[in-house]
Amino acid sequence: MVAMTAGTPSPTEQRETPHRSGFACFVGRPNAGKSTLTNALVGTKVAITSNRPQTTRHTVRGIVHRPDAQLVLVDTPGLHKPRTLLGERLNDVVRTTWSEVDVIGFCLPADQKLGPGDRFIAAELAGIKKTPKVAIVTKTDLVESEQLAQQLLAIDRLGKELGIEWAEIVPVSAVGAEKERAGRSPSDEGGGGRGAGQVGLLADLLVPLLPEGPALYPEGDLTDEPEQVMVAELIREAALEGVRDELPHSIAVVVEEMLPREDRPADKPLLDIHANLYIERPSQKGIIIGPKGRRLKDVGSKSRKHIEALLGTPVFLDLHVKVAKDWQRDPKQLRRLGF
Repeated sequence: MVAMTAGTPSPTEQRETPHRSGFACFVGRPNAGKSTLTNALVGTKVAITSNRPQTTRHTVRGIVHRPDAQLVLVDTPGLHKPRTLLGERLNDVVRTTWSEVDVIGFCLPADQKLGPGDRFIAAELAGIKKTPKVAIVTKTDLVESEQLAQQLLAIDRLGKELGIEWAEIVPVSAVGAEKERAGRSPSDEGGGGRGAGQVGLLADLLVPLLPEGPALYPEGDLTDEPEQVMVAELIREAALEGVRDELPHSIAVVVEEMLPREDRPADKPLLDIHANLYIERPSQKGIIIGPKGRRLKDVGSKSRKHIEALLGTPVFLDLHVKVAKDWQRDPKQLRRLGF
């Protein structure tokens, strides 16, 4: 006779547990922590993060593999009041994604009171009746317990006001989860780490909301983004660091070529990557390049490390800065730049 601990499913029960697979979408206003949360759940960088709002421009799919389920995370741009044609197209991407997923996670930062942007998104979510909605309180490592409790109550009230029945309201700290994986206590660096262990719990709560079905992607796949797109995003992430507030919206990156260097020995491969950084005005060129080219060199150095980690091979990165005048408002240039 085999002894079993309380709460452990029997082999029969384990066999009877249906496998689930499906898509979960994270929505929220810009800079609500959606990309950071996606990376924390997947366990590696599949979406670019920045302290600048509106950095995500593609729906990045991160894939979480579990014995009982496969959870495919769709990270969308932040829904916002558009000022350009690019902004309108990003909002269209968000709404199209909402209509196609199995569950929606609404990200609301713990350190900011609910504002007009949150209410605008919540009102749109209220119109989607059949899709389950989970309210995810992000950045809990930045607040004390009392402020977190107030935010949880405010989100509950918002749902009642708009007729949204939250499937769950979950506080999380993606930053805390990253520190846990690195072997550090989340409380080592302030904030107390509230919600740090909740990233795993969030996955546990999302999985039952998915339909039954087989895995959608092979074991080991972490994203379905083409490598070229991910490389371009890593370069843009590095370019966004430390620039003026108005510049992030003006940066686009296109990888023109990714080719193995010829005549290299098999044990010393080198991948040549040629990429262009596009900005909208000649005056922005100096901001990106920096004094004596130092800033562009720093962008190349930082992004190359992430690209080599992503691709698992040494990389030679060739970057050029080009002007595409007012590309955010020009349909032809938007298409050329991949939007």
